[in-house]
Parts: sequence; structure tokens; C-alpha cells
Amino acid sequence: MNLDHRDLNRDLAIFATDPLAGSGLPLWLPDGAVIFAELERLAADLARADGCVPVKTPVLGKRALFERSGHWAKFADDMFPPMAMGSGPAEESGDELVLRPANCPHHALVYKARQHSYRELPIRLHELAPMFRAERSGVLSGLSRVRQINLDDTHVFCRPDQVAEEAAKALRSALKAQEILGLRVDYVRLSLRDASPSYLGSVEQWDGAEEALRKAASEAGVEVVVALGEAAFYGPKLDLQVIDPAGHEETIATVQVDFNQPERFDLSYDAADGSRERVVMVHRGTVGSMERVTAALLERYQGRLPLWLAPSQVAVLPVSADQDAAARGLVDALVADGLRPRLDAGGSLGARIRESRRRREPLIAVIGAVEADAGQVQVRDVSAGVERLVLVDDLVAVMKAAYVSRAVDVSW
Repeated sequence: MNLDHRDLNRDLAIFATDPLAGSGLPLWLPDGAVIFAELERLAADLARADGCVPVKTPVLGKRALFERSGHWAKFADDMFPPMAMGSGPAEESGDELVLRPANCPHHALVYKARQHSYRELPIRLHELAPMFRAERSGVLSGLSRVRQINLDDTHVFCRPDQVAEEAAKALRSALKAQEILGLRVDYVRLSLRDASPSYLGSVEQWDGAEEALRKAASEAGVEVVVALGEAAFYGPKLDLQVIDPAGHEETIATVQVDFNQPERFDLSYDAADGSRERVVMVHRGTVGSMERVTAALLERYQGRLPLWLAPSQVAVLPVSADQDAAARGLVDALVADGLRPRLDAGGSLGARIRESRRRREPLIAVIGAVEADAGQVQVRDVSAGVERLVLVDDLVAVMKAAYVSRAVDVSW
């Protein structure tokens, strides 16, 4: 029977909750912080490979910011109440600050901070940033439904003729992220407008954007399902969809074309003929939210994460005190290469092996008298069912290769 990530967490201690902190606000424990950091590094690497540049923006904004963006009118019920600024600088007195429900308004302001030429575009702004949703207590669930979402978020500002290429680039990166993580994508949903008059933007804009997304989806080599009427009010989108064992469907990453934000924030660029032209915004999510993807990973691997993601990658177990020096030497060599070993020297060997299995560590390395004398270690790869004697240097090299390549399985 597959365990829920909340059940797995009892053994793994990835996150904690406390009424004093508040419902839907998980505390990332040390091992959880390791997973978070590895996912953040993956997101940054994928963004950098696509030419994205990092930015940092505040989690707060004036209510006026979200009125301008349209979030206040559309999502006020899902936002936390405004905080009144009753004193301070004269220009702030009486202002209301709001925890942001999305990161795009701040990124629009980053783009708007200076003038841009058509020759500079596209500009891709990346941030792994928190945003906040005032979820009702009845729907909160572990890491899968929370009130603070740490989202791998990129916003691309481009010319209309660049939308197809940017959408294809974003979709490729989202699919690559899921492949690296070992998470299945059931299909890509192409969400288009229907006959409703509620969509923003011109017919020409929509026709061009929908064709761009069709082209991007067709080049991705995955099953595409067209969903009329599922587009966002501000533009069409591509959603990576997964279906869990219970039959529930969920979006894990998205590529969205947006005509709304550029219009509302007057985002433009200097065209070749000297005129000012409206930029197009493309929202792209690659890895997804740290909370939801961690929950999905724990359930996909039933807690025994791939070596590159595992908080503790190998349990090093000396059989007796006589092998402590050899075990310490292995641990030091692994740490020097940026790996995460755990030395466990207390209690019976059987109890320590059981503890490693409970913690779901990828590898168990046992060093007895024979292994210590030969500079070797008895290694057990639990997921692969592999057990063998290897030289200490070879173990370090094999683990380092799996870590650097973000391999799902160790190559023995």
C-alpha cells in the first residue's frame, strides 16, 4: 500500500506543523530544508540554461498594486486581509499592504524599472518566491495544500513574434524538470478560449497566441488534449497534467500567455521604427511549488528519494570501534566532495541497519575489519537490490557522479 506524504513524514521528519505557527504554514525541518535547497538549485540551473536572470522582490505590496494587476478584483476572497499603515512617511500614511497572491505584478515592476529596446527582448526574470493564499482550514493538507507557496516562477517579456519560441522553450524545460524528478506527466492540456466575451485582449492577439502554443505543444512530443473554455481570462495556456491513483487530476507546471499585465502596467518596448509597442508576458513554471513537488516526490518514491535529493545519502556503519577511523575517513572524503553521509556508530549493527531502512536512506555502507584493512566498503543500494564490495575511492566517485547528474538510479 502506498503511503501518503504525511504518513511518510512520521519517519522522515521533513516538515512539522504547530498551532502557534498556524495551519497551512509548514515548518521545514533540517532534512526538509535539504530537499528544498536541492529543488531550488535545480530550478535555478534550468532557468539559467534558458537565459533567465534572477531577481528578488518583496512578499508585500500595496493594495493598489494588486488593484492595478487585477488580482484584487478577481481573487480578493483568496487573499489575506490588507494591513493598514497608520504611521510612517507621509506618502505611506493610510496605505494598505497585502501579502501577494502571485509574483507577476512585482516582476512587471522590475521590467518597467527601465526602458527596453526590441533588440534586448526577450527578457526572462526568474525568482523562487513565496506567495500567499488564504485557504480555508478545511482544505489544508500537509504540504499539498498550504497558505504559503514557494513557487519556481519565471516571467518572460517578449515581442509577439517571439511567443512561439518562448512557449516551446518553457514547455521543454518543464518536461525536462519532471523527467529529472522522475515524476510522470500524463498529458499536456492546451487551454483555449471559448465564445465567452470575458477574455481580455484582441481576437488577433488570441489567434496568434493560441497558434504559438499549438506549435509549442506539437513539437514537445507528448499527448496534447485541447480544452476549450479553460484558458485564463488573460490568455491561453499549456498545463502539464498528472492523474493520481485516486483519479484526481492536478496541474504541476504551466506555460501561460498574458495580454492583461502588459496592458495594465503599460509594459512596452522601443520598436525598430521608433514607436512604442506593447510587450507580451509569458508565465512559465518549471519545477513548480516546493511544497507540492516535495509531497509528490515523497509519494512517488515512498520516501526513498534518489541520491541527489536524499537528505542523508548514505549511512556509514562501522561494525565495531576498531573501524571507527576507517568510517570517519570515508565520511570525510564524501563530505569533501559535497555529499551528505551520516555516520552511525552506536548500538548493534542490525539495529543500525534497521534505522537506516526506516530513514529510507539510498545507500548503506558497512565497514568491518576485512573491509577496513582492504580500503573497501560493503555497500547496499536498497532500491536497486544491489549489494557489493567497492573501494572507498570508487564509492565516492560513483556517488558523486549520481549526485552531479541528478540520476534517478545509481550506476554501479
